[in-house]
Amino acid sequence: MGSRSYIVRGLGHPESFHSCSHGAGRVMSRAEAKRRVSLEDHVLATAGVECRKDADVIDETPAAYKPIDQVMRAQRDLVEIVQL
Repeated sequence: MGSRSYIVRGLGHPESFHSCSHGAGRVMSRAEAKRRVSLEDHVLATAGVECRKDADVIDETPAAYKPIDQVMRAQRDLVEIVQL
């Protein structure tokens, strides 16, 4: 939520069990995000994004996740980007 998505094709490396990341990964637990991120912060972070903007989704706010571009760079030997 809040950033782009990638469609990728796996490169099938046995060392990674023929797998790759399926999401950005959290930098904050759900409870921590609920404590640290206000509804106003969430609304600002998701401006221009079609998504829920209520208190029940604060734990999914963009700040709770690693930057997707960083994650994609870290697995560039595991996937080929097909579409972004």
